[in-house]
Amino acid sequence: MRILITGATGFVGCSLVERLSEEGCNITVLVRQLTSIFPKDVLQVADCELKNWLLNDLSFNGKMYQALHSIDVVIHLAARVHIMKDEASDPLREFRKVNRDASLTLAEMAAKIGVKRFIYLSSIGVNGDKSSSPFSELDEPLPHNDYAVSKYEAEQGLLNLAKQTGMEVVIIRPPLVYGPGVRANFASMMKWVNKDVPLPFGSIHNRRSLVALDNLVSFIIHCIEHPEAANEIFLISDDEDVSTPELLQKVAKSLGKQIRLIPVPVSWMAFAAKLIGKKAMANRLFGSSQVDISKAKNLLGWQPVITMNEQLKKTADAYLNKHND
Repeated sequence: MRILITGATGFVGCSLVERLSEEGCNITVLVRQLTSIFPKDVLQVADCELKNWLLNDLSFNGKMYQALHSIDVVIHLAARVHIMKDEASDPLREFRKVNRDASLTLAEMAAKIGVKRFIYLSSIGVNGDKSSSPFSELDEPLPHNDYAVSKYEAEQGLLNLAKQTGMEVVIIRPPLVYGPGVRANFASMMKWVNKDVPLPFGSIHNRRSLVALDNLVSFIIHCIEHPEAANEIFLISDDEDVSTPELLQKVAKSLGKQIRLIPVPVSWMAFAAKLIGKKAMANRLFGSSQVDISKAKNLLGWQPVITMNEQLKKTADAYLNKHND
């Protein structure tokens, strides 16, 4: 199996390349510059940035066509990710350039060359920000921010391309991904828990779905060849939802800490978060966002390969090793 991966140096990409290399796959990665982080048998094509795919540069396009030659499956992970303090004058325009337009340019090249399958990592944000009942693939999309809008528009373009060309498309919408090396809000949460700081989240009664890095990588690999995955959208998670207090308690246990959660009324915290411009973060902490992964289990026969507690322990061990060095 000859596989091309974009975003290979990222959080999900590094783990995916490692797993596929262990399984003996023939892997090509598109990278900005050559790196030593990959196994020696991984072919690297350098000077590849998503924004360059829109420049109509003949020399660049020649390099892309050469990289795609004889590839069976493209796994497209690279993206302009959601930025909490986006300084772009028109964030939606910038998200569309990379997440929609560049993705479709790559997919069109792949289809012309004869790539059999194109796997696109999207986002649960396409479904919406919060839910009163678990999201499913049948829900009407309600992308809640510019990032999610760009992902949804890319999905629509890819599905149309599949109809026009016959190249199979698989779309995966994960919720928050965590695992060794996780950054951003999850890493900040681990930092505060590890400091034994009392946290004001004892009154939160929500339910949220997350997906372990190992489970997401497993599912992506499952979609590479499974015939029933063709031209389908999948929601994916660990299939064990938790409240914010439950997650904090699990994180504390994995770090070998005791946590004290103070029962501050959620309405007070939500009001304070709005005043300081942290409404989006408050929604993630206080609101519910669950996903139903029945389709992945029933149609593809996939099951999570690791429990939340097991992945949190691996994540905590990596965090402690890094900060104790």
